[in-house]
Amino acid sequence: MAAALEGQELEEAAAAAEDAARSTVEAVDPRPGASFLLAGNQLNLDLRPGGCHRLQCLCSQQPPQLLQVEFLRLSTHEDPQLLDDTLAKVPWSLLRLRSLVLKGGQSRGALGACLHGSLTTLPARLSDLTCLAHLDLSFNRLETLPTCVLELHSLDALLLSHNCLSELPEALGALPTLTFLTVTHNRLERLPPTLGSLSTLQRLDLSENLLDTIPSEIGDLGSLSELNLASNRLQSLPASLAGLRSLRLLVLHSNLLTSVPSGLAHLPLITRLDLRDNQLRDLPVELLDAPFVRLQGNPLGEASPAPPSPPDAPQSPEMPRLFLTSDLDSFLVTPHGCSVTLACGVRLQFPAGATTTPITIHYRLWLPEPGLVSLGPHDFLLSGVLELQPHGVTFQQDVSLWLLFVPPRVRVHRCREVVVRTRSNNIWNDLETRLEEEAPKRLWARCQVPHFSWFLVVLRPVSNTCLLPPEGALLCSSGHPGVKVTFPPGVTEEPRQVSMQVVHMAGLELRALLEESEASVSPLLCLSQSGPPSFLQPVTVQLPLPPGVTGFSLDRSHLHLLYRTPLATTWDDITTQVALEFTHLYARFQVTHFSWYWLWYTTKACVGGLARKAWERLRLHRVNLIALQRRRDPEQVLLQCLPRSKVDAALGRLRDRYHGPEPSETVEMFEGERFFAAFERGIDVDADRPDCVDGRICFVFYSHLKNVKEVYITTTLDREAQAVRGQVSFYRGSLPAEVPEEAEAARQKKGKDTSWMATLPIKLPRLRGARGSGQGTDFSLMPLNLGDAETGFLTQSNLLSVASRLGPDWPAVALHLGMPYRELQRIRHEFRDDLDGQIRHMLFSWAERQTGQPGAVGHLVQALEQSDRRDVAEEVRAILELGRHKYQDSIRRTGLAPEDATLPGASASQTPESTQA
Repeated sequence: MAAALEGQELEEAAAAAEDAARSTVEAVDPRPGASFLLAGNQLNLDLRPGGCHRLQCLCSQQPPQLLQVEFLRLSTHEDPQLLDDTLAKVPWSLLRLRSLVLKGGQSRGALGACLHGSLTTLPARLSDLTCLAHLDLSFNRLETLPTCVLELHSLDALLLSHNCLSELPEALGALPTLTFLTVTHNRLERLPPTLGSLSTLQRLDLSENLLDTIPSEIGDLGSLSELNLASNRLQSLPASLAGLRSLRLLVLHSNLLTSVPSGLAHLPLITRLDLRDNQLRDLPVELLDAPFVRLQGNPLGEASPAPPSPPDAPQSPEMPRLFLTSDLDSFLVTPHGCSVTLACGVRLQFPAGATTTPITIHYRLWLPEPGLVSLGPHDFLLSGVLELQPHGVTFQQDVSLWLLFVPPRVRVHRCREVVVRTRSNNIWNDLETRLEEEAPKRLWARCQVPHFSWFLVVLRPVSNTCLLPPEGALLCSSGHPGVKVTFPPGVTEEPRQVSMQVVHMAGLELRALLEESEASVSPLLCLSQSGPPSFLQPVTVQLPLPPGVTGFSLDRSHLHLLYRTPLATTWDDITTQVALEFTHLYARFQVTHFSWYWLWYTTKACVGGLARKAWERLRLHRVNLIALQRRRDPEQVLLQCLPRSKVDAALGRLRDRYHGPEPSETVEMFEGERFFAAFERGIDVDADRPDCVDGRICFVFYSHLKNVKEVYITTTLDREAQAVRGQVSFYRGSLPAEVPEEAEAARQKKGKDTSWMATLPIKLPRLRGARGSGQGTDFSLMPLNLGDAETGFLTQSNLLSVASRLGPDWPAVALHLGMPYRELQRIRHEFRDDLDGQIRHMLFSWAERQTGQPGAVGHLVQALEQSDRRDVAEEVRAILELGRHKYQDSIRRTGLAPEDATLPGASASQTPESTQA
């Protein structure tokens, strides 16, 4: 057996093999079995599509050169079944193989994101490669380490980066010759203690994972010279790290460390200890003065002198870290790169060299209006819409983007996945996404983007895709192994993209809907494709039989194959139009174009109508509508649409500050459905709002967002004479001509007025005397504007409206605005019998001092939020948004801006992000 090469040498040899292969001319023999990029002992089949087919041809013909191959590179962007069959032949044909590279990531998506390969496991026979020393499985979809890898006892280098591993097996410690192990960019949450048994390990890279602890056995790695634990969640380190006497490089940046073992200062060979971007507040004196320590980005490191560097060493500036406040909507990125945290919580990281010249980035959050957001039938929206400008400018390196989203109520598993979706050329595409968790209710969706546009987070059924070549392919569902689509050779002339989604329906829900105890259905299959609508040859689809039904005992008269076109609302029974073949567990049939397919087993006769009901039931959410008034200010009304399961918890949080009627009866709504709240019987919306359409407040229901708005109302009736008893009604569409008089009457009308959903009573109490009486009534106010027309401004009238809302909370707002406590006491004394006078004097005296100062409006919004008056802050944002719309309309009318200068899909009903985010 040949001695195993060291990991780095094998990597360099494999790279040299690739370079040599690129310069090698294909064999003259054009037959399918001819060798392809075979140069000496190096076989490279990852440079062009069809590598698996070519390797199978080589293995079947066994040319003499094949016996000399020691280096094999094979792309994993192939059909999983084809890839598995090909790899099973490798141990029989490549007996001397020492380096095997099964790496994804060579191809990129539409927006430039690296695509992972289809590899999820390895055939057991690969353990027969007794000479294998180098194995690269990077950029694939491995969730567990294949057992055959643990039996490769000559393995020297193992590369597992960019996979989906959540843990490493205990048996990993039994690899006797392993010197290089990298498991970066995975989902590791823990490490096996047996890792310390790898006595020959020299380089270990575990960066970009979810580790919060390190086993103490890691101190037993006596040969370890490089250890990288960067970008994890480590809060402490085991003292046994001080026993790594061969360690030269220790990388611990971007963790949560508050201290490190003092023994690290006495490692005899250490040349670099990277502790940047942690939470270190205490450090041994020996490390503070050590030249090999990097401390930037720590509370301690920022106050400490920078470690000296050799005179001849090149100076590389540290990446700036920016934290934007709520009144900033832009920032500057230089070629040095930067890390940015936006006020809304979004994070971006621009690597050094991402731009060649300084560039200003603008951002804005939008409400997810239907005209802007495109959701599939079974997609769930988890975030608002983030816009980053300038659009379309390509960066030299991918920019990392972290989007905070609401954790989905349904558990994310192999059948559903969270993805970041981006819009380009009015088309939404999904990006390769990785989830990161900071707390149980704080989840981040991370992706990398080559240029900017609009971004949001969506929960969707898992999508399995492949590039279909003319030679044919096999497409399998990763969530439902029994769902497969077989494409024969000659099915298409040009390669086309095909995709598959599978949706499961609970059996109990179906039987309750059909009132039939034995009814059952298969998973719902959605197939789509690019290119021409039909295939040149029939495509074979395999679906699992409905639960409880077997191919040997089923009554064919009760089994129905249903078909639905994407734009239709009905399901067609096509059982008699196709040839159904049955095995014990599966049904197979052939189609020439793609859409939705569903197998039903039921005794009912009209299956199409039942399927439509079941389809809608899968998409419906049962919600309740609430309308509450603030106890201290009844003119402030909170409107919300909540999933039924969240109503009690929401009311529990609100009842101490709000009161009102019980929630409405249960209403069924679709994801993304638009509805309106209309105030009736003498009550109107007080302020001019951009989300107010014909006097109605416009909502869009998303099951995982808050769907809440706070509205100020008014009345033209005389409240000094009596209280005003009005109502708020919720409608799906346009306001009906006949407004329901009372909630009970409206409830009786529900059957014939399908647009009406609910009516809840609103009461404005009788006023006890004119508001604003007292010695402050003659207080004069200087005309002023805060802000500017382009970004939005507040007029004197707007400030008066804000003042009328504050009430007894005004001192807290004043202190957060930076006013001294002595001035508050003076205002209280001067207007001691007039609360309104105190508020107006405070607000306008502050505003007069802000004349000409940038950021004043943002400062006011921030002070209101810090004083727990988010309701008033939302109103200020709505006023600013309305002002910006009017400004843009005015410059458009004068011809100073093009007609499409605003966001495509935006409507007048859009409001600032915080209303729903």
